[in-house]
Amino acid sequence: MSVKTIGKFLINDLHIHLRQGALMKAVTPALNNAGIGAVFVMPNLQPPITTSDQAIAYRSELQKLAPNVTFLMSLYLNPDLTPAEIRKAKANGVVGVKSYPRGVTTNSEGGIESYLVYYDVFGTMEEVGMVLNLHGEIPSDPDNDICILNAEERFLTHLKQLHADFPNLRIVLEHATTRAAVECVKSLGSTVGCTITVHHLELIVDDWAGKCHNYCKPVAKYPHDRKALQDVIKEGHPRFFLGTDSAPHPRHLKETSSCAAGVYTGEHILAYLANALASFDAIERLLQFGTNFGAAFYRLTDADLKGASAVTLVEQDFVIPKIIKFIDDEGVAREIIPYKAGETLKYTVNA
Repeated sequence: MSVKTIGKFLINDLHIHLRQGALMKAVTPALNNAGIGAVFVMPNLQPPITTSDQAIAYRSELQKLAPNVTFLMSLYLNPDLTPAEIRKAKANGVVGVKSYPRGVTTNSEGGIESYLVYYDVFGTMEEVGMVLNLHGEIPSDPDNDICILNAEERFLTHLKQLHADFPNLRIVLEHATTRAAVECVKSLGSTVGCTITVHHLELIVDDWAGKCHNYCKPVAKYPHDRKALQDVIKEGHPRFFLGTDSAPHPRHLKETSSCAAGVYTGEHILAYLANALASFDAIERLLQFGTNFGAAFYRLTDADLKGASAVTLVEQDFVIPKIIKFIDDEGVAREIIPYKAGETLKYTVNA
C-alpha cells in the first residue's frame, strides 16, 4: 500500500510548557527531531521565572536537552518586574512576558489582579519590542455569574483596553476557546495575535467533563466556539497561529478530584495538527497556521531556526502511545498520559 506524502514541515509551537527537573528531562529531548523549529516557553515554574537571569539559565537547560530547537523565553508578570528588568531581558534575548490572572490555572497563585499597576512595564515593553502574552480568563466569581465557561469572554474587555492604551505593543491572546475571542481579536489592530491549540480544534465541553486527561484551562467550550476556531484557520487569518499549550502532568495529578489542568501533545504535534486540520478540510492551511503566521508575528528569521530540520508528513495511520514513563525527582516511577492516548491518527512523520 502506497503512502501519501503531504510535504516537509518545520513548525513553530508558540505556547508550550516544559516544566522543570525530571519532568523537563522526560519531555524536552523528544522535541529535538520532531520537526519543531521554535517554541515559546511558559514561565510558570515553581518558583516562576521572574528575571532575565532565571530565563537565561532555564533556556540553557532546555538547549542542552534539545539543541536543535529554538527556545523563546518569557518572564512571569509579577509586582517586582521593572522597566529596567524589561530592558535587561530584551538585551538578553527574552521574547515576552506572560500574564496569569491569579488562581485560574497551574502555578498561577502569584498571578495578577490589576493591569494598571504594570503600565510602566507595558510601556517599556512596547518601546523595546517585547510581546505581552495573556492567559485570557478572569477568576471564577459565583456572586457575579462568572465560571470557567464564560471566564474567557468576560476577560476580553481587558484585552481591548490594553490594546487601546498600548497600540504598538504586540499582544497575544493565548489559547483562545470561544467565538467571542476570535471576533474580538479580528476586530483589533495588527499588533494583536492569538494562539489556538490542537485540542481546542477538536474538543467541546462534553469531551472533558468527567474525562480528566482532556481537562485544561481554559476549558473547551461549545460546538459553535469550536467551529469559530476552525473557521478562522480555514479563512487563513494571519494573526491566528499555533500554540499547543502542551502541558505534561504526572498521571497521579490528573486522575484526582483536584485534576491538574493540562493536555499533553509533546513531540507528536505535527501528526496531531494534521489530523485536526484534516477533520475540517483545512490541511492546506498547515504551513500558514503551524509555521508562517506565528513566525511573522514573533519576527523570527531563518537564523533563529538554524538548528532545526524539517520532517516529512505522510498520510499513514499512527497510534499515539498509551503512556510515557519517567522517574520523578524523588525516584518514583511515574506516567504521563498523552492527548488521544491509544487512538489512531491518520498522519505521522518521517524524519
